[in-house]
Amino acid sequence: MVSGSEISSSLLEVARKYGPCSPLKEGQTKIPTLSQILIDDQTRVNSIHSTITNQQPQVSDSTVALPANSGASLGTGNFVVRIGLGTPQQNFTVEFDTGSDLTWIQCQPCSGQCYTQLDPYFNPSASFTYSNVPCISSTCSLLKSTGYGQSSCTTSCLYQVTYGDGSTSQGYFSNDTLTLSSSDVFSNFEFGCGENTQGLFGTSDGLLGLGRNPISIVSQTSQTYGKNFSYCLPSATTSTGFLAFGSQATAPSNTQYTPLLTYSNYPSFYFLNMTGIVVNGQSLNISESVFTTSGTIIDSGTVITRLAPTAFSALKLAFQQAMSNYPTAPAYSILDTCYNFAGYSIVTVPTIVLQFGGGTDLNVDVSGILVQASSTQYCLAFAGNSAATNFGILGNMQQHTYEVVYNVLGGKLGFGSGACT
Repeated sequence: MVSGSEISSSLLEVARKYGPCSPLKEGQTKIPTLSQILIDDQTRVNSIHSTITNQQPQVSDSTVALPANSGASLGTGNFVVRIGLGTPQQNFTVEFDTGSDLTWIQCQPCSGQCYTQLDPYFNPSASFTYSNVPCISSTCSLLKSTGYGQSSCTTSCLYQVTYGDGSTSQGYFSNDTLTLSSSDVFSNFEFGCGENTQGLFGTSDGLLGLGRNPISIVSQTSQTYGKNFSYCLPSATTSTGFLAFGSQATAPSNTQYTPLLTYSNYPSFYFLNMTGIVVNGQSLNISESVFTTSGTIIDSGTVITRLAPTAFSALKLAFQQAMSNYPTAPAYSILDTCYNFAGYSIVTVPTIVLQFGGGTDLNVDVSGILVQASSTQYCLAFAGNSAATNFGILGNMQQHTYEVVYNVLGGKLGFGSGACT
């Protein structure tokens, strides 16, 4: 159940893509293993690291919230929400991603190739408010400037996006009515109408881009929501969270804020200043320069948090010392600190606190400390980067149960505990 802050209007429910609360669970035939999810996660991280350098540069009060669900039943470690497009409204379940800008769904007639999804593909001809964005238009030029536009178009604007895991989506850049709730309706919302899409999207219908670029839903709805949004990712597959847009007055009273940093060469991402790690109340001996050398991104689309090698080594050592009474187990995929809990009915797990600029502490929920690899094997849910200069990434497991509040115009990000379970 959603708890914590009051929501002034309807919810966008968040669920795990492969969880039992997912809207797409009935059409799911194959759920990926944790090993496959981790492999896909590392591929995404590799893509982020390959595209980012370490060069440091320099509203309205309306609110809506959508129930957010685990994507576990749909083939991903990410989370999904339900939105509407078109007039009359056609409903779709989409993954939401703070590391992407473009919103897209699969569309009829799928002239190229489309993957199988549970819901019918969007039918543009059934919506009397649908239109293609002209190739010769400022909107199409903006799309190209963000890296999502195809250079070759004659009449209608074409989009193309390739993700780090090799997944791709291509089609028409379009306008239509976006519905988040009965009172939150946006005409002329710009999105990708995909007719050639393949990749690791499970049976979800598309993707909702929450990045910082002008084509994201955050930017397109800024006149209404003032570039304010938040979400709570549930810790259990049987629970739901929410994705909220609007006034920060809805944030929990216990919310702690840290500055949002901007890297001008990569305007899509949300950067934080990580300053330290505390295990069982003891601060680890990690120089702050370790974190400033790498920099840190918060990303709802990465599952496992990645740390600079020095920081991860310190965390791993402290965790192993605190868990010395339990038998170890072999590494599992990218997770190399694992334990065998066979025969144990109670396990005492050390606390982990991630510290950020402004004196902000993120006391990681136990669901974000250990991940279950098998019936008896559990592993530390953190991994080290291969190089000190690779950006750290705060993944979605370590954000469980917190309302993560993005006040983009205010230049700050908050963590409010106990917002969902």
